[in-house]
Amino acid sequence: MVGSGEYDSADTPVLVDKNIDDNTVTFLNLTRGKRYTLSVDGTTRFYDRYGQSVSLEQIAVGDVVDVTFYKGTRHLVSMSLAKQAWCRENVEQYTINFARSEVTIGNDTYKLGSDTQYWSEGRQIEQMDLNETDILNFQGIGSTVLSISVERGHGYLKLANDENFVGGWIEIGQSVIRRITEDMLLTVPEGSYQVNLSNNGSSGVKRVVINRNEETTLDIGDLEVAEPQTGMVLFSLSPSETELYIDGEQVDVSQPVTLEYGLHQMIARAEGYQSITQYLRVGQESAGIDITLDPVRENDGDSSSSVTASGNSSTSATVDTTASYYRVYVDAPENVELYVDGIYVGFTPCNFRKSAGSHIITLRKNGYETRSYTIQVDSEDKDITFSFADLVEKTGTETQTGSANSGSANSGSAADESAE
Repeated sequence: MVGSGEYDSADTPVLVDKNIDDNTVTFLNLTRGKRYTLSVDGTTRFYDRYGQSVSLEQIAVGDVVDVTFYKGTRHLVSMSLAKQAWCRENVEQYTINFARSEVTIGNDTYKLGSDTQYWSEGRQIEQMDLNETDILNFQGIGSTVLSISVERGHGYLKLANDENFVGGWIEIGQSVIRRITEDMLLTVPEGSYQVNLSNNGSSGVKRVVINRNEETTLDIGDLEVAEPQTGMVLFSLSPSETELYIDGEQVDVSQPVTLEYGLHQMIARAEGYQSITQYLRVGQESAGIDITLDPVRENDGDSSSSVTASGNSSTSATVDTTASYYRVYVDAPENVELYVDGIYVGFTPCNFRKSAGSHIITLRKNGYETRSYTIQVDSEDKDITFSFADLVEKTGTETQTGSANSGSANSGSAADESAE
């Protein structure tokens, strides 16, 4: 008979399941990649990483733990958060490079192993289920990440009655700034937001709540359409050879530039200097903007990457229907709507122009749960094909949002530069 606290085996696994009804817990051994289940009872002890007693409910699926157990009866003697494991919680700024199996958090780079576990709401998910908008918890030992769990996930926003704002801009809190396109479907971090919309001098403000893995429809048909107003913006550029682009068109900065009231994308670039991409809000008759580019330094990253109001780099898919480019094909599931970085492509199976980098694939069908995946597209001169799991039928009711404030939207802007 084994006394209280005695054991003959120990391990540092990942907790992968808690079955309260059966009084069992299941672990993944990180060395062999095998799962095993142990029983728990009133004699089992649970501790945090500092040795303080906690309950089983306070240790989460996905945690890296130290366990002791008796092998003969498969009984768990003790479980504590692993002392040698590090934990980075509520991480918003990170970069995951799946192609290189690396994740960068601040100045630190960690490896993603073949046994790294991914979790959301206590359920195991696939690597590609992670979205760059998610807030994540990371756990690992040494330089290797062993477990990634979604602390705050994402949902989806679709606009209704948006005809008067197509071609304009949508700002969702501090998280998203995007040009409005027909039938767009945006991936947005879960939470409550103020939404600013603008186009040709018309603007409005809405409130919206985004729930994890749910689609919310925002009706903007009640926003008033105003007569376009314009302002004059005088730009001062350094160095003098800097090229300036507003909404994708190069402008002559030798004289004031006339711009409609509202949000505009501004790109400044010059050879040998780091490019700047920012969002400019015009809200008065005249204003001046000074832009100074910094020289490119050795080991600088891509100086032309877009910068959104939240500071995250943003990517967009190039969608067209010509056959003169290499393509990305999505074969499955069939007969669902495909969106690439929020832009509607068509019904699957279909394809879009290949553009190297990270992209968000969103699959949607009425009556089914919307799903999104983060894919890495290589730069090789060949087509690639993706197939995804079938969508799951909905069991609940999605949110419809229609009531909001409308009118002039010149407060609470998330833009980087202001010409008000």
